[in-house]
Amino acid sequence: MTPTTKTARHAKIRELISRSSIKSQAELARDLAAEGVKVTQGTLSRDLVEIGAARVRSGDGGLIYAVPAEGHDREFQADITETSTAKLASLCRDLLVSAEASANLVVLRTPPGAAQFLASAVDHSASRDILGTIAGDDTIMVIAQGPDGGQQIADYFTALAESRG
Repeated sequence: MTPTTKTARHAKIRELISRSSIKSQAELARDLAAEGVKVTQGTLSRDLVEIGAARVRSGDGGLIYAVPAEGHDREFQADITETSTAKLASLCRDLLVSAEASANLVVLRTPPGAAQFLASAVDHSASRDILGTIAGDDTIMVIAQGPDGGQQIADYFTALAESRG
């Protein structure tokens, strides 16, 4: 049974949002109740703000909730590289509009409101070829490790977006 602490509730919310496309607070409250977590609409609304959840456009144009990846040490990410790559591929299929390179920089375009969410997934993907990202509303700048690594990184994101899930 899940504890009724705020931290446990936040973890359950993150888990539910990460594993399925949640379109509304009512849907999330229903899924939480099915997991044994009862919450009021006001508390749920505050929880979503506290964990940094945002509504982003999905591949079909609708809005779904998304949460940024939690900031764990990259060394611990090694065990979940396959999972994080699959998640990144899924996000690229849903959110990547274009990827263009110049030297060691890549500019990724997303639908409005989705850049920070995708950038967080890139940052937590544990790729040694990527130094980091800077995200705006619909644009992400990815900095490649190598001085000419931009095109390779752009091609990587394009391949992820075109992959079959």
